[in-house]
Amino acid sequence: MIALRSLAFQILFYANLIGQLLLFSPVFFLLPERTCWRIVKNWARSSLWLLHRVAGTKSEIVGQENLPDGATIIASKHQSFWETFALVPELDRPTFILKKELMAIPVFGAYCRRMGMIPVDRSRRGAALASMLEDAQKAMAEGRQIVIFPEGTRSAPGAVPNYRPGIHFIYNATNVPVTPVALNSGLFWPRQAFYRRPGTIRAEFLPPIEPGLDRAAFLARLTDEIEAQSIALMRRAYKEQPELPMSKLVASRLGQDGVAANNVEA
Repeated sequence: MIALRSLAFQILFYANLIGQLLLFSPVFFLLPERTCWRIVKNWARSSLWLLHRVAGTKSEIVGQENLPDGATIIASKHQSFWETFALVPELDRPTFILKKELMAIPVFGAYCRRMGMIPVDRSRRGAALASMLEDAQKAMAEGRQIVIFPEGTRSAPGAVPNYRPGIHFIYNATNVPVTPVALNSGLFWPRQAFYRRPGTIRAEFLPPIEPGLDRAAFLARLTDEIEAQSIALMRRAYKEQPELPMSKLVASRLGQDGVAANNVEA
């Protein structure tokens, strides 16, 4: 049943995405930005609706009271594709920092450019950081929220965190608060996997980190806060669904607290 529902969701999810891209493309680039955001956010909500109704996977996002007014940086844990669209309706005018290859996707890339997303060429290293900062500062001058995944790529639930220094580079240069985001999406929408497991994906906006911390203190605090709450959200998922498959990575992170591991995957 999970396989069938996952297949149905995959088909409908991409049909919904491609259908809306093509439906609105004749007018999207002529519309006011406010109208464009309404279209994008409605697509994100429709995707969450499909995930719930077809795959049986609910989405719950809390902590919006922790979002500062105006320009800020949103630093999110990254475990699946879910957070790349699920966070959109919760923010005003989010600017995602994403890999430049996404901009080359026909139609989709044009939409990203229209909405002010920031592409990063990771092969350019230092030059990429300078370009990213320039684009981020322009977006912040417009009062937008910069969304960045500090680990740079999706990580498996329970994996050892690897928060890269790029997040501190932007934090230090822009002097704005950073709002961490913890989540457990990888338990239900695994990276590079077909299954979408029923249950509840949870994400939480945590209290913002004030500007002015040095690199070591900032990265330590960001890592500790995101990881601690992400582990708490994973623990809650297994408390609610003891039958949820558990990887060895997750078991190693949660086993010390007595979480049953009789469903550990090989």
